Amino acid sequence: MPPPPLRNAPQLITYVDRLAGDLVGLGEVMRGPFGGAFGGTHLLPFFPPIDGSDAGFDPIDHTQVDPRLGGWAEVGALGEDFEIMADLIVNHVSSESEPFQDWLEKGEASEFHGMFLTRDMIFPDGATDEELAAIYRPRPWPPFTTYEVAGVPTEVWTTFTSEQIDIDVYHPAGWAYLMTVLDRLSENGVKLVRLDAVGYAIKERGTTCFMLPACFEFISQLRTESHKRGMHLLVEIHSYFGFQMEVASRVDFVYDFALPPLVLHALHACDAEPLRHWLDIRPTNCVTVLDTHDGIGVVDVAPEGDKPGLLEPAQVDALVEAMHDASDGRSRESTGAAASNLDLYQVNGTYFEALGSDDAAQIISRLIQVFSPGIPQIYYAGLLAAPNDMALLRRTGVGRDINRPYHSSESLEAELERPVVRSLLHLLRWRTSESVLFDGAFTVGDTAPDHLVMRWEREGRSAELRVDLADRTYEVDVDGVIVTSVDDLHIG
Repeated sequence: MPPPPLRNAPQLITYVDRLAGDLVGLGEVMRGPFGGAFGGTHLLPFFPPIDGSDAGFDPIDHTQVDPRLGGWAEVGALGEDFEIMADLIVNHVSSESEPFQDWLEKGEASEFHGMFLTRDMIFPDGATDEELAAIYRPRPWPPFTTYEVAGVPTEVWTTFTSEQIDIDVYHPAGWAYLMTVLDRLSENGVKLVRLDAVGYAIKERGTTCFMLPACFEFISQLRTESHKRGMHLLVEIHSYFGFQMEVASRVDFVYDFALPPLVLHALHACDAEPLRHWLDIRPTNCVTVLDTHDGIGVVDVAPEGDKPGLLEPAQVDALVEAMHDASDGRSRESTGAAASNLDLYQVNGTYFEALGSDDAAQIISRLIQVFSPGIPQIYYAGLLAAPNDMALLRRTGVGRDINRPYHSSESLEAELERPVVRSLLHLLRWRTSESVLFDGAFTVGDTAPDHLVMRWEREGRSAELRVDLADRTYEVDVDGVIVTSVDDLHIG
């Protein structure tokens, strides 16, 4: 039986430490200067260590809170006022985790023997060059790392980095580990579980080892287990949009990862047609985002083989160039071979700079997001209209750090004084106050390519967004009252 429905209100995506220092501080920010804007929050990995090789996505202990942030009691306290979303990192654990270290020491004598995938488990007779080339990889290096296991050199699957060790999710120890994490999340008030990197969790010889048919069944099993514990399930997969549509029927929520590049295309090319088409065919059980802790995906709208994408190849190429040009080339320094820890399918940079650091485009893009069907999630850097953090990028050499700024209480206070940030917070407060209306009937107007009309109706009430992409102007009509600035929206 599914858990009670989530509130259809904006949620904040944030690293706890990078925005507010710790969990108590985050609660103070969300109840204080962010008050009324959010119904929930996605707490990006808060497990130890929050400053590991992949910013928390390489947990040493997935069942604990990094003590620098607080403890489970602080997570629960935040959950009293906000619906909490947390990650189940399905594919891997840290090389420093106790189970992996135990296996390295004891080998076959370890209780965790079999929990970690080795190359030989998938390719017992060796792998051909063609089989290895077929493996879909998010990084440009081979997906194996050699470790000494009880003194024996062993190639271990490491899909993302050499410090992130892939789990055999079918092995009893691997499955038990995942269930223990789900138990801990549910015991501490988490309402929505995000499956991180689940598309890579199932490996089979002679395949891409990505989003295999068995993976869909595995996701369904995790959904069942999450429901038993009173939690909804959200799947995180960057891939061809057809995969997203197929996954959507098997989970509670799926990310609308096509929305970010389609909104950027609409604003840069003054062309709403691809976005309008997507809004007509997309799944209805979406969590909408424009930016997250990762880069801006392009694979989500691109063709795959002979299957058409939501954008034509020339449009994808033009969009990537437009994003780089809009940032005066800064995003080029963090994307592709220019930076380590890169994704082959994403452009690294803040959404605000991808929009050309244009306040009007920032508000229009967020209006489109909150008018799109689904639960809107707003990344903290996007909320604060952040520029690319070149200093952090150069300090760490990690491409995605360009979009993962750190804030002190003083710098946050300064950001909150910017008009574009104040306007966006007002928009989010209005969207939160109108949650019921946005559970109504949605339509997209048939207009000229450089115009976009999105409309909601419920029980005699209506809200309509009308955007002129060429002029980057908009108006919002709520029950017949038209405003041309989100600052004038009435919060009920």
